[in-house]
Amino acid sequence: MSATPSLDAAIHNSGPSRRFCVAPMMDWTTSHYRYLARLLSRNTLLYTEMVTTGALIHGDTERFLRHDPAEYPLALQLGGSNAGELAHCAKLAEQFGFNEVNLNVGCPSDRVQNNMIGACLMGHPDKVAEGVSAMIEATSLPVTVKHRIGIDGRESWDDLCEFIEKVAAAGCRTFIVHARIAILEGLSPKENRDIPPLKYDWVYRLKETYPELEIIINGGIKTFDECHEHLERTDGVMLGREAYHNPWLLAGVDAEFFGDAAPSRSRHEALRAMYPFIESELERGVFLTHMSRHLLGLFHGVPGGRQFRRYISENAHKPGAGLEVIQTALEKVREPERSAIAEA
Repeated sequence: MSATPSLDAAIHNSGPSRRFCVAPMMDWTTSHYRYLARLLSRNTLLYTEMVTTGALIHGDTERFLRHDPAEYPLALQLGGSNAGELAHCAKLAEQFGFNEVNLNVGCPSDRVQNNMIGACLMGHPDKVAEGVSAMIEATSLPVTVKHRIGIDGRESWDDLCEFIEKVAAAGCRTFIVHARIAILEGLSPKENRDIPPLKYDWVYRLKETYPELEIIINGGIKTFDECHEHLERTDGVMLGREAYHNPWLLAGVDAEFFGDAAPSRSRHEALRAMYPFIESELERGVFLTHMSRHLLGLFHGVPGGRQFRRYISENAHKPGAGLEVIQTALEKVREPERSAIAEA
C-alpha cells in the first residue's frame, strides 16, 4: 500500500535540488573538501559528515556546525534516535544556515549501533518515524532520510516497504537509498560498502511503487553514463568515494546535469581560487595537512599528478607548513594552454 504524505509535507521536503549529490562520508566530507567541491560545481548538493545528536548537544556545537557560506547548498547529516534530541538538533541546523537536515539510517559501525544510530534503525521504523515527525515539527528545513535497503534479519521487500511507508507517513518525502543491505554482524563498515550486492532494481521498484516520493539512488556509482541510466528511473543520484578520490569529476556536473557553465575552467584555476580560504584557515590555527589531504585527488590521471601528491604528502605535515607547499606542488603539474581549456 502506497503512503501519501500530506501537501504540507511535500512542500516541507522540497528544498535544494537533489539531482546530483555527494554522499556524507566520515573524515572525508569535511568543510575543507566541501569548499573545494563547491569551486568545481555550483549545483551539486553537498552533505556534511554525520554528526551525532550527543556531540551537538553536549560537545562543541560551534565547531561541529562550522562551515563557510560558500558551501551552500549544504545538508547537515545527523546521527541519533531520540526524537527530542533530533528535534533540538534540527533547530540548530536551521539556526546555522543549512539547507536540509538528513537522518542517518545507513551507517553499520558497531559504535553507532550501540547508541541506536545508523543502519540498525532499519529494524525500528516506528522510532525513525517518531524522530522524523519531531524534526519536521521543529524546523522549516526539509527533513530527509538516508538508509539501506535492509539489514540482516530484515532484508525482504516487505520489510523495506514497511520502513518507507511508516517514515513517509510521518512526513518524510525524500529517501536517499543506498542500494545494499547492511550486515550488522560479521562485516566491518568498509566491507559493508563493498560485499553486500548492489540491488539497483529495488531502488527503481521503490520509485515505481511510491511515485509521490523523491527517491535518490546511492551506492557504487562512478560515471556520468551510470548517473544518466539511474536518472531514467529515479529522481537523483548520490556519489561517494568516486567524487572524493577524483574531485575533478564534479567540474562536469553543472553542464551535464543542470545546463550551467562550470565555475572553474581548469584544475589549476580551481586550486588557486582556494588559496584565500587556505590562508584564512591557517590563520585560524588549522594545520595545512587537515586541508591538503582533500586536494590529493584533484590531479588524478593528469601528468604530474603523482608528483603533486607526493610533494604535498612529504611536506604538508611539517611544522609551520603553509600555502607555499601547495603552490610548489602545483608547479609540478603543467598548466593547460588557454585554447585547450576553452576546447574542454
